[in-house]
Amino acid sequence: MDEEVVAVRRGAARSVVTGLAGLAGAVGLLCAAPGAAAAAGAAGPEPGGPAAAAAAAPEADVAYHGRVALARGELRVWLVPWNEGPSELPDSTVRLRLSAELADRQDLAAGCVRAGAREVVCETGPLPRHGQGRHIGLVLGLKEPVPEVVVRIDTWWDGGAADRNLANNQHAVLALDTGDTYAF
Repeated sequence: MDEEVVAVRRGAARSVVTGLAGLAGAVGLLCAAPGAAAAAGAAGPEPGGPAAAAAAAPEADVAYHGRVALARGELRVWLVPWNEGPSELPDSTVRLRLSAELADRQDLAAGCVRAGAREVVCETGPLPRHGQGRHIGLVLGLKEPVPEVVVRIDTWWDGGAADRNLANNQHAVLALDTGDTYAF
């Protein structure tokens, strides 16, 4: 595997735990890759270049299963990332976006970082072929109590893997402020 691609993967995985500055750097690096691939265009990928690395990207089917519950301004999220294969992934990042603002102070699980007023991202850890990543549990305080919250879950970064089935890794869950648990 190209050393540059490995460095980008490691940099993006570390960015989750190093803070928002690292996340911005990883976004810049990852956003540059599609432009480089487009620049190669019809001439085809350069041997060993970024477009060639993208063409050789592994294929994985990342999925998320879990549940959310909202009670008195506190949102509880528990999820397990899965990889249905055919390739393993050394790491990926799941993103949770809320329809309500998060409280200023959050006590986040290891490997998770706040990425905005309504957003949290967490690394999944390695995703073996036909296996699961680490279980992620969050208790998120909201800025103000609300009667309902929509939680959108999706893959923020997957190391450039091709995922042909996005239906199982993009979810929108409505949680009412009843304490009831909603599965996805």
